[in-house]
Amino acid sequence: MKSIVGLSIIASTLVLAGGGVVPVAPKAEQAIERTLPKHALKSNYQVVYNTLPSTTDSFMGMFYGRLRSNTFYYGWNAEGATRNSHLITGLGGSLVYKSANYNNFDVTAGLYYTRAFFNESNDPLNRLKPGKDTLSRFDYANNGNASLGVLGQAYLRYTGLHKTNIIMGRQLVETFYAKSNDTKMIPNTFDGVMINTKAIVKTKINVGYLFQQKLRDHTSAHSVLTRGDSNSTSSAQAQWSENDDTAMHKGLSYTRLKAAGIDTDAPLIVVDIQNQSIDNLKLNASFYAVPDLVSEIMAEANYKIQMDGFSITPGFRYIKQFDNGAGAVGGASYRGQLVGKSGGVLGYKDAASLDSQMIATRVVAKYENYKLNLGYSYVLDEADLITPWRAFPTSGYTRSMARYNWMANTKSYRIEVIRNGNSKGIYKDIYTQVSILHTDADESKGYSDENYYYAGFVKNFPSLDNMQVRLRLGYNDTEKLDFDSLDARFEINYQF
Repeated sequence: MKSIVGLSIIASTLVLAGGGVVPVAPKAEQAIERTLPKHALKSNYQVVYNTLPSTTDSFMGMFYGRLRSNTFYYGWNAEGATRNSHLITGLGGSLVYKSANYNNFDVTAGLYYTRAFFNESNDPLNRLKPGKDTLSRFDYANNGNASLGVLGQAYLRYTGLHKTNIIMGRQLVETFYAKSNDTKMIPNTFDGVMINTKAIVKTKINVGYLFQQKLRDHTSAHSVLTRGDSNSTSSAQAQWSENDDTAMHKGLSYTRLKAAGIDTDAPLIVVDIQNQSIDNLKLNASFYAVPDLVSEIMAEANYKIQMDGFSITPGFRYIKQFDNGAGAVGGASYRGQLVGKSGGVLGYKDAASLDSQMIATRVVAKYENYKLNLGYSYVLDEADLITPWRAFPTSGYTRSMARYNWMANTKSYRIEVIRNGNSKGIYKDIYTQVSILHTDADESKGYSDENYYYAGFVKNFPSLDNMQVRLRLGYNDTEKLDFDSLDARFEINYQF
């Protein structure tokens, strides 16, 4: 605990240095515009490219570099057989190349690297929490390699159609159901084809056919919805060889899918539609499908009410999940303990069905550089939602750092306050995000109620916009005896 206290003090000092406490004035915004680096990092970890290669008669382009350090401390209130407090650091970076656009084509390639530093004798791999993504657990278990180097991006883009991009290859995907979620050292990427178009007035459409995923801690691509086992690989720790995301359905193993005659390499199909034809009304619809397994649809509406000097935006989201075969294979619970069960079991009304629904509502108020978000979500008492592609169905409503609150019969309530947000990724005044999340879980399904307290800070150095520090702190206060815990993360990024 002394380590994290010292780390927090140092981090807070670095972050707060030079931070103002007054609302951002128009002159400050103009200063940001004048000093924009060629690429920057937003608070949600998405990269903003402020300078791109122009259209030329060749493929000459630009390089974008990044050095990165990310330290994770996880402290349990009481350690036990499966719980030990630990500290792990990742050091690495990335180099991304973007070519100029030539005859409506351009290419992007990105190399990423991370090296993890931790005490494996005291902190076994299977007990690492958020810091596990600073290395490949599968590689380390099989060859002792604590380094991870990957080709994270490698795609060809075609821009010859009106207001349309066609992207083919390994890429970062930002849709409702699949995201890059680059909060560790290497982003989550997908191999496939994405089509993004604004050809319809006031409408954005994204359509994707993604045949493989490469999670943040994997060396190579893998199935989008198959859990590895001893029949998918002869290597040690086979469960880490395929999709081993925290939210992965553990009942959908390679062996069970094969036995059911279902393709273990089934693709992920995604569709996003956003429309703003009506003033102040934003409509969103999303869809995903993994053939012969599971699919979902999402519909959302947000209406902005502009007042004198501030705005209020009520929002509503609805999700419907369809069981297309996955329930019979893996069960209604994503933890996999309902495999082979039917009827009412362990609190689930139909253990062999993944049909489910979620409703969520929120009210967002904005005043100057402050934003208040009051959110509520409820997953009906049917089945858990299946979305293991680093995008979260409760995001923007009740999702906080490292919280997975889309299990059946779960109600969540969150209050969030954000200060000094901007779309440029340059935080001269400290970006602050604080929230309190209460989760009302279903004890009959093996879960417990919890209160989660979160505070996050982002700051660019006053004299060096390319340097950015982040401090994120989350404390989980749960009804489960001895399971209270602290999740602390400190990150430094230098972009060039």
